[in-house]
Amino acid sequence: MNEQIQHMIDWVEATLKNDFSLDELSSYMGYSPYYCSFKFHQATGITIRRYVLLRKLYLSTDDLKNNRRIIDIAVDYGYSSQEAYSRAFKSVFGLNPREFQLNEMPVQSFIKLTLEKEGEWGGMIISTKEVEKLKRQSSKLFDRDVLNVLNGQFMYEQFKENKLMGDSDYVPFNEAMCVNVATSQVFDEEFVKTRAQGHNDSVENYFKKVIEPLDNLFTKQYKCIVLWFGEDMFCQMNLLTMLAYLEQSNYKGEIFLYSFREDEFRVNVTELKLGTYSSIYKEVLVKHQRPTNDVFPVMYQAIEIYLDMLKEDNAVVKYIAKNKDVPTMELVNRLFTRFPTIGYGDTQYIELIHKNR
Repeated sequence: MNEQIQHMIDWVEATLKNDFSLDELSSYMGYSPYYCSFKFHQATGITIRRYVLLRKLYLSTDDLKNNRRIIDIAVDYGYSSQEAYSRAFKSVFGLNPREFQLNEMPVQSFIKLTLEKEGEWGGMIISTKEVEKLKRQSSKLFDRDVLNVLNGQFMYEQFKENKLMGDSDYVPFNEAMCVNVATSQVFDEEFVKTRAQGHNDSVENYFKKVIEPLDNLFTKQYKCIVLWFGEDMFCQMNLLTMLAYLEQSNYKGEIFLYSFREDEFRVNVTELKLGTYSSIYKEVLVKHQRPTNDVFPVMYQAIEIYLDMLKEDNAVVKYIAKNKDVPTMELVNRLFTRFPTIGYGDTQYIELIHKNR
């Protein structure tokens, strides 16, 4: 079935700038419109129309970065008007095309889906060329009074072992804030107790795994903190937690977000200002509500995914239900491929599979 679905994806990609027609896809594939739609959704976890929408809007961000006229971009991608394109853009990224063009904030990458490349992600590909480019852009971030907060132990070990950021310090954030209960104050005693309980771990073990590795964050003063977090929902919820802590601890230095895709090492650099992240954290991760304050696009997208994953009938659960006869580890590998913007690890997916079988 994967080969059939890949043919559908290839056809969609070749006709992205045309008005999408399920009937034309059906004619090309030689199957009924219903069969094409059903099988695509079953195999990918996303509807064809949603796939087309996300691909068009993601590709259009490059045109916006190149300062093309918004009306020309709208026409290019088959929208009936600039207003229609702007509405679609805002529904996905949380801001209109003009705002994005003026600020160029990071967004989640939505690349062409390739079903044949199944398998668990094996780790970040670190490019020394990319690091050198970052150093040319801002050499001050390689100094001793800079702290790099890295999303997870694996990334931490690579950065520290290779001294990728020069003489600066490194700490890992070894958490999965997108699952289990959170508390309003980050890293206090109640937080540690609650998170440990959610992970079915002892307070002692949780403290050793999550809190102790962050010691430099708690005990040393830094003029700048660099936050290395991926585009996916998993990483962005960890990022939101870290930003909330920095606000709650009254951090006064500079903050830079180095955002990247997990399967490549191309970094988007954004300077962040504190002010509303603690309240956003409480609304989203504690109360499970949409935030009342604006957030940058990649976090906006991640929050939408996070809130959707809290639903009993979310896209992943539906995909598991439709593929319940697939062996667990094969299904986990499929989920990695089908849902890259979620960012779950094998632990979260295996738990979800067992819960829904």
